[in-house]
Amino acid sequence: MNVTTRNFPHAMLREIFEQPSAIAETLAAYADQATLREDVFLAARQALVGRDSILIAASGSSRHAGLAGEILFEDLAGIAVDVEYASEYIYRSTQTLKNPCFVVISQSGETADTSEALREAIARGSSTIAITNKPESSMAKLAACSLPTYAGVERAVPATKSFTTQLVVVSLLALYAARVRGRMTRAVVESHLDHLFHVPEAMEAALPRWEKQVSETTTALKDAESFLFLGRGVHYPMAREGALKLKESAYIQAEGYPTGELKHGPNALVSRNNPLVVLATCDPSAPDSVLRYEKTVNLVRDMHKQGAQILSVVTEGDTRVAELSDHAIEVPRAAEYISPLYEVVPLQLLAYFMATARGIDVDNPRNLVKAVVQE
Repeated sequence: MNVTTRNFPHAMLREIFEQPSAIAETLAAYADQATLREDVFLAARQALVGRDSILIAASGSSRHAGLAGEILFEDLAGIAVDVEYASEYIYRSTQTLKNPCFVVISQSGETADTSEALREAIARGSSTIAITNKPESSMAKLAACSLPTYAGVERAVPATKSFTTQLVVVSLLALYAARVRGRMTRAVVESHLDHLFHVPEAMEAALPRWEKQVSETTTALKDAESFLFLGRGVHYPMAREGALKLKESAYIQAEGYPTGELKHGPNALVSRNNPLVVLATCDPSAPDSVLRYEKTVNLVRDMHKQGAQILSVVTEGDTRVAELSDHAIEVPRAAEYISPLYEVVPLQLLAYFMATARGIDVDNPRNLVKAVVQE
């Protein structure tokens, strides 16, 4: 679909459809088809050298990108990671992670609490990296290393393309850290990059189908009172992001939980009017992913018997979870750490269509601004 010629009713929907090009442009800035660009990562290498841990500080959607980054850095690069709410970091004891590389993630690069956290980290002697959508922002200039995303201007308040490009930059930085720390061979890095470079084309092909499916699904869900979003491992941050999108766009109470936590309390909320959104993708080549998937199948089966209304996001060709769900959205087959880039997009569309069905100005939700520059 040609995004430039389509007349979109809202900036948010346009920006959802601009994600393939934004991801492609961000990838091109940091890598070619086979290798990471050493010149671009030179400052990042200096920030990471000699550091045994990473502390990520961010707020809102950016923090969800950080939570995904925590798993990527730990699993791929073997680096211990802590993720802080930026608004809490400056009040925390200085007895946090010793000698970390401090990474801030911010769309605007001007977020007040994240900027304050960055200044505090510099005062504590941490090396610093800023991931922002504005290379000329104050955070990008203040940090020792700036790794910008290339999403372009994002006019709608709910983050869409800025979020997925943050995921891309975090993924690339994790791959780079894994390479320089000797945790990955060049061939393995190339394999990961190859998967990432396939994302824009596959996402662009899937978007029209997702739009149609989610729009139709919203008809059945528009009167829901609240939602629970569930995900395991690297998919849990996407569940949280999906819940946040629904809250800020459609004014519907929603929460994101690790899938295994549902029966530890939240299940009391589940009913036909309080649906579940379950992230149930699977990478058959990754044993941990298969194990998580099997446990998710068991839970969905139990919730189906319980009478819950279930919207699932599954890997294309999957029938086991789909048959137990009221609604199922398929995403392309992908490696475990790549699939969040796909699965978050139908969640963005769900927030969009739930909002427009309720007559909400989705580009300008009440009480919210694009950049929180004052605490």
